[in-house]
Amino acid sequence: MSTILIQQASAVLTGNDLTAGALTNIDILIQDDKIAQMGQIASGPDMTIIDGRGSVVYPGFVNTHHHLFQSMLKGVPEGLNVPLFEWLQAVPYRYGPYFDEETIEVSATIGMVELLLSGCTTVADHHYLYGQGVHFDPSEILFHVAEKLGMRFVLLRGGATVSRTFATSERLPMPTESMDEFLSSITQTTQKYHDPGPAAFRKVVLAPSTPFYSCTPSELKLMAQEARHLGIRLHTHLSETVNYVDYARDVFNDYPVHWCAKHDWIGPDVSFAHMVHLNDAEIALCGQTKTAIAHCPQSNGRLGSGIAPLLKLMSAGATVGIGVDGAASNEAADMISELHAAWLIHRSIHGAGSLSVETLVQCASANGAKILGLDQVGVLKPGMQADLVMYQIDHPRYLGNHDPATAIITAGGAPQIQHAFVAGKEVVRDGVIPGLDLERLVAQSNAILKKLKKHY
Repeated sequence: MSTILIQQASAVLTGNDLTAGALTNIDILIQDDKIAQMGQIASGPDMTIIDGRGSVVYPGFVNTHHHLFQSMLKGVPEGLNVPLFEWLQAVPYRYGPYFDEETIEVSATIGMVELLLSGCTTVADHHYLYGQGVHFDPSEILFHVAEKLGMRFVLLRGGATVSRTFATSERLPMPTESMDEFLSSITQTTQKYHDPGPAAFRKVVLAPSTPFYSCTPSELKLMAQEARHLGIRLHTHLSETVNYVDYARDVFNDYPVHWCAKHDWIGPDVSFAHMVHLNDAEIALCGQTKTAIAHCPQSNGRLGSGIAPLLKLMSAGATVGIGVDGAASNEAADMISELHAAWLIHRSIHGAGSLSVETLVQCASANGAKILGLDQVGVLKPGMQADLVMYQIDHPRYLGNHDPATAIITAGGAPQIQHAFVAGKEVVRDGVIPGLDLERLVAQSNAILKKLKKHY
């Protein structure tokens, strides 16, 4: 049995906002993959002792919406100062068709490394490069990278049966699949990788790119039926911009959330990314049905999409998680930056007392785990999985801070990670990921960047 004792952590946020603040000078005992005890604990033989003085402990963050392949598409000049529709054409739809196996593996590695070094231990990746012209299995690559780094990985298996009209004679179309191909692949991927357990390292979610532009209405309803038959969850983008609302009103004479509900896309097994433009009735429906939202404030700000009604959604009873979205519309994969941005943005609208760090940490840990069906992850308490991160607070950024427990979020910036654990296994030590050849990753990234630029 592996036994680790963290002694006298200066502060601990458990991920459960009901605790209403931090625990102080706490010992945490980890046995194998679980937290065994918290409190004042005597050391014993065969224990690995970690000095927690001067450190703050949070649950490992759960990132509920990402596009890892976009890690090689940061800062594309043509996409820096345009809104979503133009950005899609200039960046992911422009370069996506050129992504081969190596490019996806390196992109995923970069993204997951960034996440780990920002305190994130679980990632849900919305990958949608499947179909004609893709002569390999992207899912296999993504699961493999996560396994190497020791992260929990949820594949939001995207894709489209309908092609959007971005292709030209000079631009390759994004891959699409027939409905039969999509459902067959989802079934095979689920059978191969999906673990339904509450402490799983691998899960699969059915996740067409969008409900309006990536499939037909009848296909959307069939997707929901098939997902529930397979015992997996549902995810897609929704109401990221006002264009979603306009489309639903013009084409279906309905609002996006209500239209999705009529096609069986509603409930606690459904999560929508963004949800920026909602009316009160849509918010109420999400709350009544416990439908979940992956809130991506930095990407929404970067693309000028707007600000999601986070506080209304939470007040209505919807489950709100945090997602960094793709680095092509964020330029990073950093959960600390995401939470810092959320903390500032919503307070600027609703007032200084409207959103606490404790609530945001809960959104990024316990809520995120709940959204993904990981009910033994996301909260620091005995019996739960030992996914936790120790942050050092001796950096000048934190000096003089009267509340170390919240300083990691309120001060922002790159955190100083002393240790990070996933299921009791160390995945980061003193800011370094064991076994990661960073020099090789830099060389691979530079070579791929050069190759991608040759296409235009």
